[in-house]
Parts: sequence; C-alpha cells; structure tokens
Amino acid sequence: MVEKINGIQQIGIEVLDVKKVFNWYRKHLGFDILLFEDEAVASLMTRYTNNKAERRAAYLSLNMTGGGGLEIWQFKDRVPVAPEVPVNFGDLGIYAMKIRCKNLPEMHGYLKELGVCNLSEISITNKPNFYFEDPFGNRVQMVEDTYSFSRQSSLNGGVQGAVIGVSDMEKSKQFYATMLGYTIVCYDNIDPVLDKIKGKCRRVILQQERIGISGFGDLLGPTQLELVQILDAAPNKIFKNRLWGDLGYIHLCFDVSGMSAIREKALNNNCSFTVDSANSFDMGDAAGHFSYMEDPDGTLIELVETHKVPILKSFGLYLNLKKRNPNKTLPKWLVKILAFHRVKTDR
Repeated sequence: MVEKINGIQQIGIEVLDVKKVFNWYRKHLGFDILLFEDEAVASLMTRYTNNKAERRAAYLSLNMTGGGGLEIWQFKDRVPVAPEVPVNFGDLGIYAMKIRCKNLPEMHGYLKELGVCNLSEISITNKPNFYFEDPFGNRVQMVEDTYSFSRQSSLNGGVQGAVIGVSDMEKSKQFYATMLGYTIVCYDNIDPVLDKIKGKCRRVILQQERIGISGFGDLLGPTQLELVQILDAAPNKIFKNRLWGDLGYIHLCFDVSGMSAIREKALNNNCSFTVDSANSFDMGDAAGHFSYMEDPDGTLIELVETHKVPILKSFGLYLNLKKRNPNKTLPKWLVKILAFHRVKTDR
C-alpha cells in the first residue's frame, strides 16, 4: 500500500487535570466530541519515560467544524514536571498549536472577555492570526481559515497545525517535506522574535500537499506547520531534562494509511521509528497501529493508522476501518455520526 498522510489527527497535551482541561476546551472552543476516554499503562513509551511504564488517563476530543483533535493526557502515578525555564518563541519543540477560526475578530473579543493570559493583537503575517495562553499555560495560535467540514455554532474549528522551534531550518524543511508531505512554502522571512525578546528569527510556514488523502482527511482538513529558527541566540530545548508526558505539548499526531510503507520510508531516510506498536493498540474505545519518529531536533511525531472507532458503544457499534478503501476518504455522513459522542455538560 502506498503511504498517505491524511492530516493532523490530534496534538498531545500533558496536563494536571484531564477533566478540567477537557471541560474548558469543550465549553469555550467547541471541542465537545469526546471520541474516547481511557486509562492504561503506556508500556511502549518507556524509551521516553526513564524506562518506567507510566499509567495515564487520556481523552480525545474533537471539534466537528473540522480539524484535528486534542489528546489530553494526565499521569496517574506521577506529578508532571513543568519546563525548567519559561518557554520562548523558537525554543526547540512544539511552542503552540494552531486552531482554525472563521471569525477572528469575534473570537479575539470573546477571549478578551474571558480574560485569557497573554492575548496578542491580530497580526496579518501570512494569514491573520493571534496568540493567547489557555488557563493551563499552553500557547495557542488562532489562524483565520474558512475550511469547514460541517456547520457548527462554534466560531472556530479544530487543530490546523503547530508552531515548532527548530535549530536547522533546511534540515527540518527536508524532514517535514519528505516524511509528511509539507512541500508547499507559504511564507519564508526573517522576522522579529515574539515574546518581547530582542533578536531575529527565520519563520517558514509550510502547507501539506493534499493529493490522494484517505481516511478522516475531510474531517481533519488542510494543515499548516510553522517552523521557527532563532538566528542570534541559542534556543532552549522545551523538554530538556523532562519526560514525554510532562507538562506541555508532548507530540503532534498524524492520521495515516499504509504504515508499513511509511516505516520503510523512515528507515531509508535515517529517521527510523523509535516506537512501533507493530500490529494494533487497543485503547478500549478505539484501536489501531501507532508509531513515533523524531524530527531533527527530537520533537515527537506520532503516526496513527486507525482500525476501530466507537459509534454507539452502549450498543456495541463500532466503525471497522480495516475494511475501508485505502484510496478514499470516509463518507461525510459516516464521519458525522461521531456527533453521537457530543458532551453537553462538565465531566
């Protein structure tokens, strides 16, 4: 099977209280589809957790307007550690997630009324956008984007991409183009560094080719990665002396088809999988094949080939994706059934 990168499935966020974070994003940003909730031991991730299999809780929530979801994680037997120093723009790793927004000025006003921290003014660089900090210390960039999978009352959609700090722009561009299909350069310029820190950086915004997508590609929509390289200072590594699962953005996850072909490509491009579930993981309500690889600076990229998705769990009804046509996206009417998982009140 030819490999396909269908879009960003989710971004992983480690938090202190998974329910509290889910409820805030459900209430304020429309991530109200709780696709699964699970508690298990992350036995395959010991490479990144000091050789100890850590127990964790996980929620996967979606915004049906269109875009990737939030995989909200919480250690159960360990208190997650915050970064050693405050995270700055251009530090190595995932600095912020990008969320698509169809009405940027209205969303800006809404978040201002909520009193979120570090709310920036609207910038017109590439696409109109602004930054803010959620109540849990995670940076979020709202990006003007009209893509819509289904009509919802939410002012925004789901995850559109991420802002990632890199140390060598050309090497990182090659990785994201070769392994994930981000070959379209939308913006490439020398700009002042954000966060009120003096200096300059190179910012490159990449768009993924959407040729022959399959699976959940229509729900996930077009995506964008923003790579940032600090030019006149040494960036910190966001997860220096910390574990996968400590506070912050722990990985960026892509929905894929043809995992075996991607594994072979990764091997041939000197970025072999560091974790591979080999056959199928089981998260109780969902199942599939997942793998991890690292970008040139060690930022974790997760790949998931979904095999099973719950539709009406109480009736034992699941969507079996192993039998799907790998060359086509799933019918919209079928994907919209995921709305049965909508949560209307706090967990």
